[in-house]
Amino acid sequence: MMTDVVEQNGGPAGPEAGQAPASGSVPEAVPAVRAGDPAEARTGTVEPTAAARIVQIRERIDEIDHALIALWQERAALSQEVGATRMASGGTRLVLSRERDILERFRLALGADGTQLALLLLRAGRGPL
Repeated sequence: MMTDVVEQNGGPAGPEAGQAPASGSVPEAVPAVRAGDPAEARTGTVEPTAAARIVQIRERIDEIDHALIALWQERAALSQEVGATRMASGGTRLVLSRERDILERFRLALGADGTQLALLLLRAGRGPL
């Protein structure tokens, strides 16, 4: 399920927020935010100390995102290898008790969002049911 992104001011995020225009619509001429633009355009604040801290935090977020992507890809590849090995030896495509254990682990650690995350991880490793 997709949800609309809402900017801090309450309006929907659109091409000016870095999203592609809706199919068939004419994109507005909105300049992209680039390095060298005022701090407020990049960070949402004009206060220099806060802007610098936001930039620093975002750099760490980007590092975490890169690590998450790499781990996601590694996990999916390993899960695919497990499935292929199991099926090549005459086993089943899925082991539902293992999937239930993973769903429960993520639910306990992260709540309902953890369940959704676990479902995505499982699908990445085994494909859709």
